[in-house]
Amino acid sequence: MLAAGAIEATFRAERARVLATTIRVVNGDFDLAEEIVQDAFAAALARWPAEGTPDEPRAWLISVARNKAIDTIRRRVKLREIVAAEDATEGTATSELVAVPDDRLRLMYTCCHPALAPEAQVALTLRTLGGLTTDEIARAYLATPATMAQRLVRAKAKIRDARIPYVVPEASELAERTEQVMAVAYLIFNEGYAATAGDSWLRRDLCREAIRLARLLVELADPASLAEARGLLALMLLHDSRRDARTDGDGDLVLLEDQDRARWDHAQIAEALALVPDALRGGPGPYALQAAIAALHAQAKAAADTDWPQITALFHELYRRTPTAVIALNRAAAIAMWRGPAFALPLVDELKGELADYPLWHAARADLLRRLGKQRESLAAYRAALARTTNEPERRFLERRITALTAS
Repeated sequence: MLAAGAIEATFRAERARVLATTIRVVNGDFDLAEEIVQDAFAAALARWPAEGTPDEPRAWLISVARNKAIDTIRRRVKLREIVAAEDATEGTATSELVAVPDDRLRLMYTCCHPALAPEAQVALTLRTLGGLTTDEIARAYLATPATMAQRLVRAKAKIRDARIPYVVPEASELAERTEQVMAVAYLIFNEGYAATAGDSWLRRDLCREAIRLARLLVELADPASLAEARGLLALMLLHDSRRDARTDGDGDLVLLEDQDRARWDHAQIAEALALVPDALRGGPGPYALQAAIAALHAQAKAAADTDWPQITALFHELYRRTPTAVIALNRAAAIAMWRGPAFALPLVDELKGELADYPLWHAARADLLRRLGKQRESLAAYRAALARTTNEPERRFLERRITALTAS
């Protein structure tokens, strides 16, 4: 008998594509499509244990979902409207394959419709196709889950009410959507590189998928977006090259300065470093600048050799182009490594209004206070970080810091 866990794993792997097909059948009604796909999963749970997994699970799920969708539509609209919907779905098949050859990337371009606000495009695509939950997307945007859920609801409603067509854009329309598709890939990678919740610090499946998408974006990029696409790929490769050194045998996180650099993937670093010069040409964008920062870390033979003045300068430029509180926090961390914690602490404190609920702000502040010998204040900051952390390895790290400070 087939285990429910195996069926669920198959469903997770195929969910995005089944959902995307269903959304087209129901003319962009995301809520209805999600309900129907969940019904298809329930049907699989009921039938596959006895019948076995079909040779083509995706085709089976799509067929069940499509039939359920048509049955639902029949109860809502006239037969001729059903036929029109099916014709529209089938009519996009040929053009889809021409513009974007990869199935998932094609669906991401479809979701990133310019009629929606950029943030809504990215959030909806992450939820529908990126494999991220609403809570994970909320943490990526430093928003509450309730706030993010409302944004997703509004985005779906706008698609429905404005009758925004859920169709793959023509090749000439890709360029206006590429920036948001890159943002989707970037945030998928971020969640894989440092998971915001759960028992693991890394989600390697997300990192691999994001890197795969970034490679495709480099291949598809028009001249205006090619440098940033290369920067995005280089950034992912450089961060991912440290994957084996970022945790120990118990799954506990290892800070950058304590990592065994011999365990870094040096072939991957070499591939990324070859991309960085081209990414930086012609006025570098945020991904290229972040890749340049990661390259300096990769080129340092030991933590003590890190070029912190140059990293700080790059963070200054990154903040000038993308003035967010998280970038300001990272810039302050670089200043602390270059000039010392006393220079950085006031810069971190200035960010309290924007980052008061961000666990890494409290953790960064706690580390600066610890290095300045302010034990009581450091303990309070570590405890504040711990109270806001939902990732188990990160919790264990903070608990060890608290224990060490308490014992000293």
